[in-house]
Amino acid sequence: MTSRFTELGIDCADPDRLARFWCSVLGYEVRERDEEDGAVTIGAPAGQGAEAPSGPVPPTLTFARVPEGKTVKNRLHIDLSPADRGRDEEVLRLLDLGASRADVGQGEESWVVLTDPEGNEFCVLADRRP
Repeated sequence: MTSRFTELGIDCADPDRLARFWCSVLGYEVRERDEEDGAVTIGAPAGQGAEAPSGPVPPTLTFARVPEGKTVKNRLHIDLSPADRGRDEEVLRLLDLGASRADVGQGEESWVVLTDPEGNEFCVLADRRP
C-alpha cells in the first residue's frame, strides 16, 4: 500500500483572494470555508475525479491565514501543464488573472516561472498534451 497526494496546504495573508485566483487557474471550486480560522479549501468540481476511491485524485488546495509574510523562494511549488492551449497562451491567461512573472535564476528554460498574487512561485511547463 502507498500514499496518495491529496492536499496541499498553502500559508497566506488572504485565503479568499488566493482561493479565487487558483479556482480560476485550475477550474476548481470552493469545497470548504472555515469561518473560525478563515481557511479555504478548493478542489476539482464534483464528477471530475475528486471522489475516485483509487488511482490519481486531483489534489485539493487549502489556504490558511498566517500572520507572517513570505520572505524567501518557495521550497515547494506547483507546476502547471496547459490542457487546451500552448504554454505561452496559458502564461498570458494567468497574467490576466493576476499572476506576475518571476526570475528565480532559471535562465532560458522550457518552463515559465510566475508568482500568484501573494508572491508564491509556480511554473507553467511546455506543452504536454497527449
